[in-house]
Amino acid sequence: MPQADRPPLQISAEGRGAAFRAVLGEGDAALGIRTVVERRQLESLYGVAEPAFLWVDETGQPSQAAREALAWLADAASEGLDPDDYAAPEIERVARGHEGEGVPEVTMLARFDARLSLGLLRYWRDLHLGRVDPRAVGFRMNAPTDDHDFAAMLREALVANRLGGATEELRPPLALYRGLVAALAMYRRLAAADAHPLTLAVPRVSVKPGAPFDAVGPLVERLRLLGDLPAEAPAPVDTAVYDGAVVEGVKRFQARHGLEPDGVLGRSTVAALNVPLDQRVAQLELALERLRWLPHLRADGFLAVNIPMFRLWGWGAVPPDGMPAFDMAVIVGKALNTQTPVFVEEMRHIIFRPYWNVPRSILRGEVLPAMARDPKYLARNDMEIVAGESDEARRVAADEEGVAGLRDGRYRVRQRPGPKNSLGLVKFVFPNDENVYMHGTPAVSLFGRPRRDFSHGCIRVEDPVKLAEWMLRDQPEWTRERILEAMNGDRSVQVKLTRPVQVVLFYLTAVAMPGTGDVRFADDIYGHDRRLARALADR
Repeated sequence: MPQADRPPLQISAEGRGAAFRAVLGEGDAALGIRTVVERRQLESLYGVAEPAFLWVDETGQPSQAAREALAWLADAASEGLDPDDYAAPEIERVARGHEGEGVPEVTMLARFDARLSLGLLRYWRDLHLGRVDPRAVGFRMNAPTDDHDFAAMLREALVANRLGGATEELRPPLALYRGLVAALAMYRRLAAADAHPLTLAVPRVSVKPGAPFDAVGPLVERLRLLGDLPAEAPAPVDTAVYDGAVVEGVKRFQARHGLEPDGVLGRSTVAALNVPLDQRVAQLELALERLRWLPHLRADGFLAVNIPMFRLWGWGAVPPDGMPAFDMAVIVGKALNTQTPVFVEEMRHIIFRPYWNVPRSILRGEVLPAMARDPKYLARNDMEIVAGESDEARRVAADEEGVAGLRDGRYRVRQRPGPKNSLGLVKFVFPNDENVYMHGTPAVSLFGRPRRDFSHGCIRVEDPVKLAEWMLRDQPEWTRERILEAMNGDRSVQVKLTRPVQVVLFYLTAVAMPGTGDVRFADDIYGHDRRLARALADR
């Protein structure tokens, strides 16, 4: 396909058909086909009686649509994808006619057409669904199976001359995704400009504001590069003392990295400062991949918990800037053994003054040993032994027979409603196989800590009254006063939501904050980033 002006092609339908059959018959490896699905898509596009070129104009040149598609594939890195996955350089080589001597032109054209179709179909699928099945990396997501016929979509988009619109529709529509794309571009620029990667020595004793510090110069350089220390901030008067605007820059850095914003240079802060910027780029790429796993989120509102950032957001609608209606701190499952799972479900009802039915694992690991040490443990914690599963279950004495029944599974322990109840005064229920839910807690002091993985897997919310108000906003009879009355009443009350609310438990260690674009990072507390990076490398 030389680039000089050319007359129209003189290729018969039989010639095109033979060329496409030859190309499709070369085998998966020759075309770069990876899956049975990709083979079927190409056969759907070209395996007809009279296949047509999709990307070649009447003179045998790449069409305008082909040039657009090639540009998207070459720029796939801007979406956190890998251009090599779509063979953009190889397709360009074919487009320039560099296939070697003796290759019939019609075969070269057919190969170019098929390869570009394959590359764009793979790009679309990766952009819309992600490159890795979330279940392959331990995420028990039950999002509905995507039923897009990408081959049919491609044909329709080319006929309607709306390839760009179709591509845009397949991108995750969230402002959170767009913010991460912008953050990725910024951190790639920062990583390229980072001529002197920071390697601060971990201090034996934390460096407090006003204390001597011999690395103020490199610290200032890093903070200015990241934007935590504004360019107009005055330079330190004494580069051997840690004080002034530099401290404020460190506080901002700490707040963006999930650390206590106290301005103290301790082990955690220095470790975060020393993280190479290309590692931050990788975190942003992984976050984009995870957002592609999400199903279509409801335009009429949803809740989202970002587990490693210990944060809950609520949207009553999805505005263009992505600003949530509210947000609050949460406590999630312990990193070592009771991790909060990732999934999408629907919240269906709220229980005020709930019973806490102690899970069997907690009964065996904590309650029974505590009862053995302290015979009054149940009474002191408003707990009781019961037979049966309902709230009206029969109470059983905490004697030798009752304890034996607990051990063999005939009985269970529950905690009565009230201020001592581990669920607090309200429970938010979204039925799921993991038996995970949101609830209040009497241990409110834990919300003051920057790292909050303390639970047995469920999600403790900082402001259960606000969350209950928001959940019941379409049920005007449930005023704030009535909610407080129910929370402090003398019985359990279950309220069914008139409209179930979508709940998304997800895992991002990098986020561009809605509205501000402020880029925040979190520790990979569950090791999910490591597993996903390995899965992507093994593709």
